[in-house]
Amino acid sequence: MLVEGVWKENWQPVQAQDEQGRFIRQTSPFRHWITPDGAPGPTGQGGFRAEKGRYHLYVAYICPWASRTLMVRALKGLEEVIGVTVVNPCLTDQGWRFGGYPGADEDTLNGARYLHELYTRADSIISGRATVPVLWDTLTGTIVSNESADIVRMLNSAFTGIVDRGPDLYPAELAVEIEALNAYLYKDLNNGVYQAGFATTQRAYEEAYEKVFAALDAMEARLADGRAYLFGERLTETDLRLFVTLVRFDAAYHGLFKCNRNTLRAMPNLHAYMTRILAIDGIADTVRIDHIKAGYYSIKALNPNGIVPAGPGVI
Repeated sequence: MLVEGVWKENWQPVQAQDEQGRFIRQTSPFRHWITPDGAPGPTGQGGFRAEKGRYHLYVAYICPWASRTLMVRALKGLEEVIGVTVVNPCLTDQGWRFGGYPGADEDTLNGARYLHELYTRADSIISGRATVPVLWDTLTGTIVSNESADIVRMLNSAFTGIVDRGPDLYPAELAVEIEALNAYLYKDLNNGVYQAGFATTQRAYEEAYEKVFAALDAMEARLADGRAYLFGERLTETDLRLFVTLVRFDAAYHGLFKCNRNTLRAMPNLHAYMTRILAIDGIADTVRIDHIKAGYYSIKALNPNGIVPAGPGVI
């Protein structure tokens, strides 16, 4: 991790933990917003006006948080507006690196070898972990945001004056319901699988395991009435939050993270829902099963021999 702008320690999966051995996720340090006119957003400083070609995403296909920003970029037709660089899925002692794996890119924009170099360019004395996604401003040479939830909202609304395409993923009339379900899914499922996988005590693991499957059971029941998406026939950002966990479940969380009561394939409503979202134009291009497996199974603390399972080969 970075300590006052210097890489000091080998990368470790557990960011922090409480006295009960529960995994605690780091808070994102960069929280600026792109807005249509460059005015300040809900957090951070202003000056980040929506412009074609100005901003660039750094992502990892393995990472669910980064993948949902890629999904919004595709759904909103922003491929020609915002560039993308994909990191190597295999985590190194210095965290994410560029190139060296099929489908991974060199950093031709900034010439960095490791992602953490971009963090120190943005803040020379930063301490903490270098995570994806990163939304980079090429004009000022800094990080706009590394908080995926904020980036999703920016891509949904900030660029409509340049490209007005795709669904509104955060409609005002559903905002209260979206916020409530987002919070539940994050706590018990999206982050819950990590709390199970990175637990350092049996108690913490079982607590997380129970929450994960209670959430999956609740979503399976919610979809039992035949609705297409979580709020009916309208795709929202909450669907993207659920999808990115579901699409990784059988390949990574079921085995490596010990969330093994059953596979997702054994839950017919959720499995059909996942494949329905995967079939939306542009979404399949944001999912790389080879990167997902290579990335998760490169975590030495959980898989010291580095053996990547042969299956599943496809979603």
